[in-house]
Amino acid sequence: MQIRQALGCKALLLLMIVTAALAGCSRMNLAYRNLDLLIPWSLNDYLDMNRDQQKRFREQLRGHLNWHCRTQLPDYLNAIEHLQIQVRQNQLDETALRAHYQYAKQAIQTIAVEITPTTAQLLRDLDDRQVRELNESFDEDRREREEKYLEPPLAQQIIERSERMHERVEHWMGSTSEPQRQRILEWAHTLGEQNRLWLGNRVHWQQALSDAIAQRHEAGFEERIARLLQDRESFWTDDYRAAFASTEQATIDLVSDLYAMSDAGQRRHIDERLEEMRNDLGSLDCLPASR
Repeated sequence: MQIRQALGCKALLLLMIVTAALAGCSRMNLAYRNLDLLIPWSLNDYLDMNRDQQKRFREQLRGHLNWHCRTQLPDYLNAIEHLQIQVRQNQLDETALRAHYQYAKQAIQTIAVEITPTTAQLLRDLDDRQVRELNESFDEDRREREEKYLEPPLAQQIIERSERMHERVEHWMGSTSEPQRQRILEWAHTLGEQNRLWLGNRVHWQQALSDAIAQRHEAGFEERIARLLQDRESFWTDDYRAAFASTEQATIDLVSDLYAMSDAGQRRHIDERLEEMRNDLGSLDCLPASR
């Protein structure tokens, strides 16, 4: 089970695209092998790269993916195996979940550092038309998310939040019990107006990125992009920052409680999902020969 936090502009954060592509594909190794094709399509949601930009970006992307597979994926596979052992031995408590969560956060940070130079170069090379296009895409993204996540009454937002989480939980655990469904609904209520806080924070980060891109030809641009990608917390809104710790803990508590309420069949389902993931990713040719 993953505790997922919105990471902002999908065109710029490779990890988000990696995790989203893998999580949504029944054959993860197939998705991983084709990320150099998938990611430019995602970029096209935000801006239209010219031929030279596409060629350079694709070459850099292949390098990043090769680095990720050789140096990062082996650790991911070890982490999945460790999680499997904890599930099989019924030792997946709140402490263990928080350790996995911290590992995931560090993995995100490592990738953010890796892709910063490529991101800074890509953004510096945008022409004025592309910058306008990117800002228009941000505006469209905001409007669409406001319509989906903010326009419904709060009670409906909570129900939809519960449904989204329930869908993710059933992917990993199979059919849920009534007490588990009630626990998910309780969690959804606990988060209250999280949609508003999350989207406000997302828009705030995008605006900071737009401001940085407007000064892309000035000194210090690379440092500003590095902060945006590697020190995202420094761009959090006050409201989001004030609520983050409790939201984070509420979600960890939810996952811990759902696992504690699980039966043998559900734990077997989790183990099978993890085994599929580990076998699928472990079959990639780009992994070191020592694997």
